[in-house]
Amino acid sequence: MPGRRAIVLVCDSLGVGELPDAAEFGDVGSNTLLHVLESQRPKLPTLTRLGLLHTLPSPATSEAPQSAYGRMAEVSAGKDTTTGHWEMMGLIVGDPFRTYPDGFPREIIEEYERRIGRKTLGNKAASGTVILDELGEEHMRTGSPIVYTSADSVFQVAAHEDVIPVEELWRICSIARELMRGPHNIGRIIARPFVGTGKGHFKRTANRKDFTVTPTGETVVQRIHDAGKQVVGLGKIADIFDRVGIDREIRTESNSDGMKKTLELVRESNADFIFTNLVDFDSKYGHRNDAPGYAKALETFDQELAGLLQSLRQDDLLFITADHGCDPTDVSTDHTREYVPLLVAGPGIRAGLSLGTRSTFADLGATILDFLGLPHDRLPGRSVLSELGVRK
Repeated sequence: MPGRRAIVLVCDSLGVGELPDAAEFGDVGSNTLLHVLESQRPKLPTLTRLGLLHTLPSPATSEAPQSAYGRMAEVSAGKDTTTGHWEMMGLIVGDPFRTYPDGFPREIIEEYERRIGRKTLGNKAASGTVILDELGEEHMRTGSPIVYTSADSVFQVAAHEDVIPVEELWRICSIARELMRGPHNIGRIIARPFVGTGKGHFKRTANRKDFTVTPTGETVVQRIHDAGKQVVGLGKIADIFDRVGIDREIRTESNSDGMKKTLELVRESNADFIFTNLVDFDSKYGHRNDAPGYAKALETFDQELAGLLQSLRQDDLLFITADHGCDPTDVSTDHTREYVPLLVAGPGIRAGLSLGTRSTFADLGATILDFLGLPHDRLPGRSVLSELGVRK
């Protein structure tokens, strides 16, 4: 007989309001969801029914939620993808990953160039699309990869797929991963392949790959795997956890591709934990200050979510959350330090249940372990399973 399944959808960057310490991160006033709602008025009937608008400081609707809803605060030292995902899976990051807003030290770049046998371009903080227009043609002439960073803890390497093939780009990114360990403590190395004929026509492809530092402690993902249950990671989930505890990795090309593949798993698979990251909200819209695009992506997700909800089995629990904010109406293009939503849906969930404000993202992981009948001792977080009315 099919057993219980936990399904998590991470709407990458869908923050729901500034955290109390937002000023320390330069993010006072940030609220990704609210500002998209106010400026674009997207129609989100499915998410509204689930209670997403009730996760805002002031509910943006009078419609009574039909599922459980709340918001979670981040206690880790950071506002990046790795930190957010690790915390929701029970690994608190106390020492923040390093950032290099002024570019990487010359000695690092020189050592990197020596190891890969190529000169590099860039070495500064920049928007991923802007830097392609600035340096893409020079890269095509010289064969030198473009190295850049942002306000996040990332070392990004961009290369045209016709100049440096994807497999070679991944190889030189793995070299960067080895270089940026230890005292340099960079969270992610990101391969950014692109195509196009020239300035104004360059476009990043779906062959992105993240090289994340290995988790520094046990995670919920690993505990589920070690218990003999199957964990499937979709999108960049396997990258984020350096594949530790991931039984099956499914790469995705877009939010819609991620939802399509998640739906296929829900309908056909007996995997115990399906963990999906929907990165377009962040990479295509949040970081590009594209509020209209963000709103449209939310509307598309809302429509696709309706089909997923209809396919849930009696013993499924669906969690919808985020890993940080990235307010597209902000003056910067960086992540924002925000609360994230926690929506819980599935047959038998108490309708209209407010889960309040959770003190850590780790409450999500604790609830999943509880639901799957696994202990969550020695890990942070408090399960909400009993509040949901779901038996252990």
